[in-house]
Amino acid sequence: MSSEAREWVWEHSSSRGNARLVLLSIADRVADEQCVSWASLSSLAKRTRASVSTVREAIDRLVDAGELEELDDLTGPQRSTVYRLPLAAKAVAETAEDEEASQAPAEGPEATPALRISALRRCGIRPREVPESPARVRKPAVPESGRSRRKPARRRTGNRHSDVPESGTQNRREPDLNRRYSSGGAAVITAAGWQVDPATHTWARQQGHLDRLGEQGLQAADAKWRAHRADFKPRAADAWAADWRSWVAREHAPGRPNLHAVPGKGPAQPGGMTRAEAHTAALLAALDEPTGTEG
Repeated sequence: MSSEAREWVWEHSSSRGNARLVLLSIADRVADEQCVSWASLSSLAKRTRASVSTVREAIDRLVDAGELEELDDLTGPQRSTVYRLPLAAKAVAETAEDEEASQAPAEGPEATPALRISALRRCGIRPREVPESPARVRKPAVPESGRSRRKPARRRTGNRHSDVPESGTQNRREPDLNRRYSSGGAAVITAAGWQVDPATHTWARQQGHLDRLGEQGLQAADAKWRAHRADFKPRAADAWAADWRSWVAREHAPGRPNLHAVPGKGPAQPGGMTRAEAHTAALLAALDEPTGTEG
């Protein structure tokens, strides 16, 4: 009987687009003249190549148009939803009565044939276990809560956990070091106000700069950095930390000779150094001199 149901959809249905495709997919599973079918949203979405939400909206439009009914008190295989095409069922019944011509129709032409639930069991369709009343038909005549009776999902507002503040988790044990805020809310401080935080000190130890320079050498490098950054504009604490690390990484050990190239003359060549080694030493010494553009 699926061919009669599909034929009715093709010839008489007023549906369009996705709704028409969904109705054809449901009609394709009709098993008898009652035009009852079953399908799940996921299977309809797979067959029509549409999303589940699109299929749900198409079913709502078909129900509102009276071309589809959801039989809430019946369930199909794997707890799928049971549908009926009432107008198609009426057309099939009228055609059968015209062919038989044995008696007048028991009901008017506008009445939909009553369901015979016992005949649907062979298709895997049976009443739900909980309700005991006859099969109820979802009709759009008197909607209780809009187009669909499905309970909408609650919107997620705010954080998922009530004990988390709206501004996010905060570590109350974080030190207040390097936290001076301007009126705009951004952490902006001067080089003199920035202090070496534990993370930066750990970096110097892990990178070997503390062993290379020593504690006094590291303090001397810090003092030199502050002297050269005294006139710089205020920055964020993270920016000062990155600039300080770059400075310390280029700082020489206290015992290392600091050679300078003299303009107009060749580089000095201490005893035991080749010309190439002298050039390298002079280049390193020139790189060690701050230019005031660091950072």
